Amino acid sequence: MIIENRNDYIFYRLNRAKESFEEALILAGNNKWNAVINRLYYACFYAVIALLLKYEIETQSHDGARRQFSLHFVKTGKFSKENGKLFSKLFDYRQKGDYGDLFDFDEETVKPLIAKTQEFIHEIEALLRQ
Repeated sequence: MIIENRNDYIFYRLNRAKESFEEALILAGNNKWNAVINRLYYACFYAVIALLLKYEIETQSHDGARRQFSLHFVKTGKFSKENGKLFSKLFDYRQKGDYGDLFDFDEETVKPLIAKTQEFIHEIEALLRQ
């Protein structure tokens, strides 16, 4: 895909968010809970990047994206605090699931996060349409 302008890049990142969410669903169907956490986090991350791009807010890292998102959208009330907390929770869970030794997530912990991640993406899409 050739990215010619900011809107193309925003569209690309939002599509990556949706693809990552779809991958999470496939992995959930196969009980791969650590991998589901990873894809749910990336679904949110890519959606956040799309939103930051729209408002020309630059970041250099995952933590920077979290901080900028919180500062410009959660703390200002433009984005729900509950979904803002979800993004941080998924970041922490992804770190634990991807890098923690001898740790495995289970269905009971992960399954409720699937619908919440979908809500997160929908809320980002609503902000992108404004």
